[in-house]
Amino acid sequence: MTEAIPYVVALVLMLGGWLLARKAPDKRLKLLGRLLVILGLWLLCVRLIGLLPGGEAEEAGFQVEIMAPRMRLLGFDISSTVVVTWIAMAILLALAALIRIFVIPKMQDVPRGIQTVLELIVDGVGDYANSIVGKKIGRSVSPYLFSVAALMVACAAVELLGLRAPTADITMTFAMAFCTFIAFNYFGIKEKGLGGRVRSLSTPTPIVFPIRVVCDMAVPVSMACRLFGNMLGGMVVMDLLYSALGKAAVGIPSVIGLYFNAFHPLIQAFIFITLTLSFIGEATGEEE
Repeated sequence: MTEAIPYVVALVLMLGGWLLARKAPDKRLKLLGRLLVILGLWLLCVRLIGLLPGGEAEEAGFQVEIMAPRMRLLGFDISSTVVVTWIAMAILLALAALIRIFVIPKMQDVPRGIQTVLELIVDGVGDYANSIVGKKIGRSVSPYLFSVAALMVACAAVELLGLRAPTADITMTFAMAFCTFIAFNYFGIKEKGLGGRVRSLSTPTPIVFPIRVVCDMAVPVSMACRLFGNMLGGMVVMDLLYSALGKAAVGIPSVIGLYFNAFHPLIQAFIFITLTLSFIGEATGEEE
């Protein structure tokens, strides 16, 4: 008899909320009615999922692995980060090919539809890069920045499929940060020459040269740890939520996941791009 109580409560909430949403004269009461309907549906779904095979299984203890799990592929023992990253890259390349074949040939002087979105994104990245490092360098570095941002968002999106985001692996974030290290040294040497780059590290006095070198060497480490910590933190929060809700993890994780798997990666991509441009600007700027 007690097992039927949650179903009765769910039906009462749904019926009461429906009546309140239809009959209430006040908009706030109508909103309350809709919320009650949603709450009743959620409670009903939780109970129905518990009836499925395995639905009553005991939940495993909460665990967090700092390093990504490994898997066997074609006889090789490799990290899941490598596999998931290649999948994300393959999806991005496929989308790029489809855009090149079906969208770009049909572009018009007055943008419409997907052309408008593409131009807003490309112009936005280009203008932001130009505002920090100037048009000359911004034009060269913008494609790289756009590719990094797209990869970071794609890597975070795979977490919606139950996979671990590659950016929650320190090896992945260090590889991305090392690319930034190569980029700002490359542009610094390209703009000033090797001697000019060395002189810029010796400004205002040669005594600071070893300190500046150590600071530059620390850049990929600090960027990698910052990005890794933020992405791992998001993954841990979602895992904690699933663990705490148990069988009741219906709907709520999906809503919260919109932040940690969509908005949060965009913020981290923006910060990563900003730091990259800042270091490039510092390496190519004029010494005072």
